[in-house]
Parts: sequence; C-alpha cells; structure tokens
Amino acid sequence: MLRIHVSGWDLSRVRMASGPDALWETILSFHRLRDRRASAVFGEWRAETRPKLSGEVRLLSAIVPQRGYFPDFLTPSQENSEPLGLDAGMEAVRATSPERLRAELAVLDAQRAPDARQPARRARLDALREGGAAPLGRLVDALRDYHRAAVQPYWPHIQSAVGADRAIRGRALLDGGTDALLTSLPPVIRWRAPVLEADYPVDRDLRLDGRGLLLQPSFFCRGTPVVLRDPLLPPVLVYPVAHPVAPAFAEPGPWLGRLLGQTRSTVLRAIGDGCTTSELARRAGVSLASASQHACVLREAGLVHTLRHGGSVLHTLTPLGGLLLRGGAPLAVS
Repeated sequence: MLRIHVSGWDLSRVRMASGPDALWETILSFHRLRDRRASAVFGEWRAETRPKLSGEVRLLSAIVPQRGYFPDFLTPSQENSEPLGLDAGMEAVRATSPERLRAELAVLDAQRAPDARQPARRARLDALREGGAAPLGRLVDALRDYHRAAVQPYWPHIQSAVGADRAIRGRALLDGGTDALLTSLPPVIRWRAPVLEADYPVDRDLRLDGRGLLLQPSFFCRGTPVVLRDPLLPPVLVYPVAHPVAPAFAEPGPWLGRLLGQTRSTVLRAIGDGCTTSELARRAGVSLASASQHACVLREAGLVHTLRHGGSVLHTLTPLGGLLLRGGAPLAVS
C-alpha cells in the first residue's frame, strides 16, 4: 500500500494537471504494449501499434521493465499543473546529469532478476550510464520514435479521456473543496484524512512536507497509481482514468446517420465542457427522458463519453464530437 501524508498546507496545494503528460503516457503505454490484459481497451491499439515499431523497442526495453520501477528521469517533474509537453520533456531527459543517470540505473539494476541481465541489455545500459550527448541522444530518439508510432496517432482520444476525468474532479472540487476532490478519485485511491491511501505493489510512505501534490490522470496507467521513487522530487500521483465499455479507439458506427436534426445538434452543443443528464435537459430545453435518449445516441455514434459520477452520470465530448462542433478544425497534438 502507498500512504501519502497530507498536511493542512499540502491540502491547499493539491492541484490537477491541465491535460495528459506526453512522457508519462509514452512510458506507461510501453507497459501496456507488453501486457496482454485489458484487451477490450487496449487490444486494438496493440494490434495497430506493434507492426509500426522497430529498433527503438530494444533500447526502451533495457530501461523500462515490463513491470516495476523505471527511472524517474524518464518522466521529468513539472513545477505547476501544466504538462511539459513532448519537446520540453525530451530536452529535460537529454539534460539528465551523469550522477542522476548512474544513481537511477543502479536502482534499476538492483531490481532485475539475474537472468534478466542479458549482455545486450547490459551493454545498452552501460553506454547510457556513462552519460554524454550520444547515448542520451539515442535514448531521446528512441522515445520520440516510439511516441510517434504508439502515442501521437491516438493523442485526441487520450486528451478526451483525460478531459472527461478532469471534468469529474473539477465538479467534485467545486461542490466540496479539496476533500471532495480527493474522495472522488478512483476506488484504488482512498482519502482517509490526513492520509491518501492507494493500492500499490510495495509498502511505502510518501510525506509531502508542504510541497502539495499534483494529480495526473493517465490514459495508459492501469490498475494501480504511479509515483516517482525519489521522495525529493516534486510529488505527483499518476492514476488511471476510467475507460468506457466500448473500445477506446473505436470508430463511429452506423448510428452517425441518426444524428441529423436540430434537437440533437442542440444537445451536442449543450454538452460542451461536460454536464450531467439533468443539466443537459435544462440546457437543451428538453425533458430528462429525451436528454437521456439523445445522449445515448450520441454515445453510440462516438461523439460523447459518458462516465458515472456518484449517483449521476457525466457526459463529455469525444474528439469526434468536438471536431463536429468545430466544423472540422483538428485537435492539437502535443
């Protein structure tokens, strides 16, 4: 179990990340790529991604085990709620000091089973351990190539899922403050003031000591949350977002033709940045039953995410829904 000790000052400094973090999603997706579980969510993504990968996988496999610890420098810390972005994150990885490289790779070595210390993997890590521009440059190139193949094509879906989670957390914060926000986190995380408990593969205590906590929802995080190993780094809790029952990357089905009509267009616009079914009915000027029916059709067509929040459900736009409302203007890819 992970226990995060939260003081009163820390409570006032809890904040939500403003969107998905490119490097966290890159590293955690590499875990999902080698994991056969959760095929309903990630199976199609794995099938599409694996044929596009080549040599970058060998280097990344040397430094990112299938499970357990991976070096903190791969996911650079951010001082505020704004993710670094891909380019800034890559430059932060490239700027990792030799001392930090050696220290974190030593931790990685210590956790590997002896039969996992293969000569080829050892050679790749030894070159990286020495620091210098060339080995770090090769690592950054491998990360960028992998991100381009495995993450970038799906970035709008990732943004949509993280945005839906942020909408739920934002509502909890507005309704009940930080206590309600922490209580609203997924069931694998439990707020028992003054301690935030989470399911975790090892027993660990993390003391915030007045630094606050960044909550980072993640599309590719699965099962248990993730924190940085170094307790001196800015604290961040990466946790899994909820996924709809339908495959995350599904294309719209034949229901799209049913979307024609002024009322349904009004309903889609009314959903905007997120609303419950009762709020949707008020915004669109329709009955509660009609709002629920329209939301169902929009969801079937791939235009709306619907997630349960307490005793109600929250509707948010998918990338396709946002694209339709913007008249075809594309979503930005980080």
